[in-house]
Amino acid sequence: MTVKTFDPTNQLPVKFTAAAIKHLTKQVSQKSARGVEFNVKESGCSGFKYLLELAFEIGDDSNTYHLSEDLKLFISRKIIPLVNGTEVDYLQEGVNFKLDFKNPNATASCGCGESFSVEPQ
Repeated sequence: MTVKTFDPTNQLPVKFTAAAIKHLTKQVSQKSARGVEFNVKESGCSGFKYLLELAFEIGDDSNTYHLSEDLKLFISRKIIPLVNGTEVDYLQEGVNFKLDFKNPNATASCGCGESFSVEPQ
């Protein structure tokens, strides 16, 4: 897939594993949210930080995707080039659980994995 053939209104720019979908569906259901919002903000030691939050209100600039029958994903159109192709997984490390982001656009990330950078376009 290339940038020229990618249609953000039809194709899912971010993939979620079954474990991540199960975890997020439970969170959305417990809080009666409309879904989850995937975003980034300038932060951290590498430039950008991932934000995956419960969505109660949806911005006008967001695309809506169905991850499952019970889970909607909202992504701002302006960040799609930064996160296109990212895979989100829900992992257990010892007694702790975390969401893990694998972004093919990231050119660097900090040691703790909380932030990433991309080459300027």
